[in-house]
Amino acid sequence: MKAGARVLGIAESYRGKQSTLAGVVVCANRAVDGFVFGSCTVGGTDATAAVGALFERLDREDIRLLLVAGIAPAWFNILDLHAINEATDRPVLSVTFEESDGLEAAISEHFEGEDRERRLETYRTQPPRRAVSVGAETVFVRTVGLEPDRTREIVRTLTPDGGRPEPVRIARQAARAVDRFRRQ
Repeated sequence: MKAGARVLGIAESYRGKQSTLAGVVVCANRAVDGFVFGSCTVGGTDATAAVGALFERLDREDIRLLLVAGIAPAWFNILDLHAINEATDRPVLSVTFEESDGLEAAISEHFEGEDRERRLETYRTQPPRRAVSVGAETVFVRTVGLEPDRTREIVRTLTPDGGRPEPVRIARQAARAVDRFRRQ
């Protein structure tokens, strides 16, 4: 990535029925260049639209890609990476930090009927997770709109140490700070 390229990192924090979404614009050189906040429903199905709304509210043509923390924020509010890619016309990466067998069993356990089927359908259409080594750490990435080699390069560029890409690390901190502020 070129030093001036910008990434929108998105992460969440939740307490109660609403999840705070934070978006942070980070340059490839890791300089922070903007924030945006929103929310989605815990246990709902509005996270995909909420992520698109964050991007739209920023109204910044210089953002080259979106990097989201996870695929199921706000208690299984499954993100549709393909829909986000279409809505933003930007590549989308979802990064997680633990190896797992996936979410199908957990979705099936916690939801019934149409709620379960809608989540499973969205989840099953997402790209597979691929392991990316970052120093001594491994992260797991789903990508829409980027080739695997380019994905690895971007994740490594955005991850100085600690195994968490800066845009989502900072976005998580911002979301948590907003939640703490709201509870005061």
